[in-house]
Amino acid sequence: MEWDWRRWRRKWLTEPLYRMAQGAMPRLSATEQEAIEAGDVWWDAQLFSGRPDWNRFLATPPAKLSPDEQAFLDGPVARLCAMLDDWDISWNRYDLPPQVWSVLKEQGFFGMIIPREYGGLGFSAYAHSEVVRRISVQSVTAAVTVMVPNSLGPGELLMQFGTQAQRDHWLPRLARGQEIPSFGLTSPEAGSDAAAMTDTGVICRHVVDGVEQIGILLNWRKRYITLSPVATVLGLAFKLYDPDHLVGDKTDLGISVALVPTDLPGITIGRRHLPAMQAFQNGPNEGKDVFVPLDALIGGIDKAGHGWAMLMSALAAGRGISLPSLAAAACVFAAHTAGAYARVRTQFGVPIGKFEGVQEKLGRTAANAYLVEGARRFTCSGLDMGHKPSVVSAIMKLHATERMRQSVNDAMDVHAGKAVIDGPSNYLGGLYRALPVGITVEGANIVTRNLIVFGQGAIRAHPYLMKELQALADSDQEAGMDAFDGLIWKHIGHSAGTMLRAIGHAWSGALFAASPKGVGRAAPFYRRINRYAAAFSVLSEMTVLSLGGSLKRREMLSARLGDILAELYLLSAMLKRWHDEGQHEADLPLVKVCAFQGFSTIEKRIDDILHNYPSRWLAGLLRLMVLPPFTRVRPPTDAALAGCAQILLEPSEARMRLVGEVWSNCNGRAVEDLEQAFDLVVKAQPLMDSVRHSGLKDWRVAHAKGAISDQQAQVLEEAEKAAARVIQVDDFAADEFARSGH
Repeated sequence: MEWDWRRWRRKWLTEPLYRMAQGAMPRLSATEQEAIEAGDVWWDAQLFSGRPDWNRFLATPPAKLSPDEQAFLDGPVARLCAMLDDWDISWNRYDLPPQVWSVLKEQGFFGMIIPREYGGLGFSAYAHSEVVRRISVQSVTAAVTVMVPNSLGPGELLMQFGTQAQRDHWLPRLARGQEIPSFGLTSPEAGSDAAAMTDTGVICRHVVDGVEQIGILLNWRKRYITLSPVATVLGLAFKLYDPDHLVGDKTDLGISVALVPTDLPGITIGRRHLPAMQAFQNGPNEGKDVFVPLDALIGGIDKAGHGWAMLMSALAAGRGISLPSLAAAACVFAAHTAGAYARVRTQFGVPIGKFEGVQEKLGRTAANAYLVEGARRFTCSGLDMGHKPSVVSAIMKLHATERMRQSVNDAMDVHAGKAVIDGPSNYLGGLYRALPVGITVEGANIVTRNLIVFGQGAIRAHPYLMKELQALADSDQEAGMDAFDGLIWKHIGHSAGTMLRAIGHAWSGALFAASPKGVGRAAPFYRRINRYAAAFSVLSEMTVLSLGGSLKRREMLSARLGDILAELYLLSAMLKRWHDEGQHEADLPLVKVCAFQGFSTIEKRIDDILHNYPSRWLAGLLRLMVLPPFTRVRPPTDAALAGCAQILLEPSEARMRLVGEVWSNCNGRAVEDLEQAFDLVVKAQPLMDSVRHSGLKDWRVAHAKGAISDQQAQVLEEAEKAAARVIQVDDFAADEFARSGH
């Protein structure tokens, strides 16, 4: 009898592995399963493979605006920005002016993602991002007001899951601003834990206008709901029940989503919240015995119980645009203003940008601006290609907002008292106060870092793991084992190859790792990413294998693994930016600082993981494999940071590429004064140096003695006056602090 190798393998090798994996692998709850299956994978899957395809990466089309999108930015967006006075909005009105609300509605700002056939603008992800970015530096309140209808608002859910009748009715009204939407997800009892939601809907019979209908009786309490105080329609998440089995056999249908007009009886719109002194409309709402027809369910009765999956799918796109766009704008704005101020402001007779302590802050801020903006563009490219990469979106929300926090804090340090004293001339105060909002909403960063990035990515982006888990969970044991047998040996072969590459790259310092053609002086950075991607893949495999289901409770280990994946993604995007912009030699200091900062972070996370690994012998083996001591990388040098700082301190094409053109009418008088002073101080610097070298202490003395001409003295005087305007801060009369007549 001929020996059947495959049958023997299945019986004696695959079956024991199958039984072992069933006991070791993590069990996924229904909400976890839906979250993992939401969206799709993209470049994150390439990084998880341990062998990214750089040719495919470089072939990704750069994000671009259409002529119509550019015209919208040059027209309605510029006019809107010119209308925004953030001091007036945040400290006097606590709201946008009526004329701004009118422009937002009439010009289609609430319908950027809605297709044109429904009256929306039909913008690309990149155009959507650009609009948010440009508004953000002028007014966080205005930016958030625009974000919500175009992110997790009902528009995205309707386009993905709504019935045709729902789309025909609601989308044109949302696009025109005839309806103002908000979305109610967070309950006082349940924040990130959707399963703990206490908001309910019960399918029942109800008499409406003398006619009995089958519908849903809703009861809910929500808080932190942006636009709730002004909303006319509420997207509501709740747990749906059918105790009388009016629509099927199940009693507990699960989390569902409905569109609820806010003028229905039983709805109470609560008083406003004040989120970190930001004036965007936000507040609680609740409903008691609110009846809606069954067709209020987004997607109709067929989508009952699919609410969590719907929300995760919608968030997979929106989370990668709104807050990352605000964060990228804040990083660039912080770099722009900190660099200009450090050149204008003098101490001990020299610009403060000459001091190394300030240069350290400026260099880091410049690198953050370059990195986050590159990641924003690359992510928009993926979204515009049709991807909905949930793990990438989580990475972007988490790490863009964390770098925003670092950059704005660094800019505050450079500005010192100038940014501490509030008033119309403080252009950083609003962004500084907004930091906790960006960190907290659309998935709090603590939860996103510790549970989502690696927790979802390890399963979703891995080439085999998700399919294996599905095979292990198959109720048909034979079918599950057959599927597992077809996967596990490919998985083992893949892992063995990745392990060999990881060892070779680690011990050779990535000297022989592949890099794509045509990347010039960035080639060593591609090779290092290959090294760390292979190391990450090995470390991920061994961690999941050794810890199994207990990994869900080892949040700090999971967070560090997620950090490695995030750094690999951000560094890839940064290199794509350098490539797409033409590989300018002058930008290499930024590329190098970003790269070495990222590489040192990756190695620190690997070291921390292995230091805390439960199995000490396995930790030692993995350390020997992927982190040999003589090929370690160091953080950026002081000289490298100073080189990045210098880009911010001098006018140049590199500075223009980094901080971008100053958006016309989009920054207010205080920033215009700063830019004018920067230009004048740079122009006057050679004259100042000449006066100082002549031994004279003051340009006025030099002018009086004839050492400089009248024209030169005028240049110096204009620069001095401009600098004085910049360093001036606001003050107020005592009675201006009175509130409500007290």
